[in-house]
Amino acid sequence: MVYRLLVLDIDGTILRSNHRIDKAVKEAIEYVKRKGVYVTLATRRHFSSAKKVAKALKLDSILITHNGAFVTDDIESPWLEERISEQEVDGITKLLENNQCHVRIKHERFSLANRIKQNQEIIAKMTIGDPLFYPINFTDELNEYINESPISPLQIEAFFNTKLEGQVIQKAIMERFPNVEVNMYDNHRLEIVKRNVSKGRALLKLAEHFDISQDEIVAVGDSEADIDMIREAGLGVAMGNAPSEVKQHADWITRSNDQNGVAYMMKEVFRKQLRLQIRSL
Repeated sequence: MVYRLLVLDIDGTILRSNHRIDKAVKEAIEYVKRKGVYVTLATRRHFSSAKKVAKALKLDSILITHNGAFVTDDIESPWLEERISEQEVDGITKLLENNQCHVRIKHERFSLANRIKQNQEIIAKMTIGDPLFYPINFTDELNEYINESPISPLQIEAFFNTKLEGQVIQKAIMERFPNVEVNMYDNHRLEIVKRNVSKGRALLKLAEHFDISQDEIVAVGDSEADIDMIREAGLGVAMGNAPSEVKQHADWITRSNDQNGVAYMMKEVFRKQLRLQIRSL
């Protein structure tokens, strides 16, 4: 099979556990690009953060960021953007703050968060894996803040002490706000995006733009947020460090992120493939 589009998750996939990129990964990406394959990233990260990683990898591709809600190569000219309405943000934020969880509202240019007064463990969870390459404003009363300055963001994240707490709020939001998707990740983090937004759906739209079929896509990831793009791709690859529920949807399981799993996969999959041509944007 000839593959024309390669999409890679960032955290737990490209990055090692110490959040560094191995030289072997950079070399493998260059190797695949020389064959004419379009290489891009798909991540839950903020666009500015993903752009920093793309620059380190020498990628000028259209990036799938905010878990599929913001797709572009230029923050000034979004190729695809799916926003939560101001009214929904108001209602969801009010519900979340009434349950004393820690909230982050993520716009492509900045983030808003309620001020954390306790629980340093949750503070760490809110920042790890997503370095702050963008402004973040903290406020004691988040709902009051957005009432004064309404916002239509790409994502809302909420962090809980326990999975059960998160599941209770997840159910409440899904019942009251049918136009959003609510997913629980990492046993403590709720992510809210506009309905029908995901990495997989954004990936298919990008492939359609380049006239690339699903069979010609390779998608690599390690988390539950990557499952739909792994399933949609012609070759869905799970990292060796991925949980079992991710691996069961993959066509192939590579080595872990600390064992150069991405570099190994690229060399194995693309070594016999001849150079291709792809239509530019």
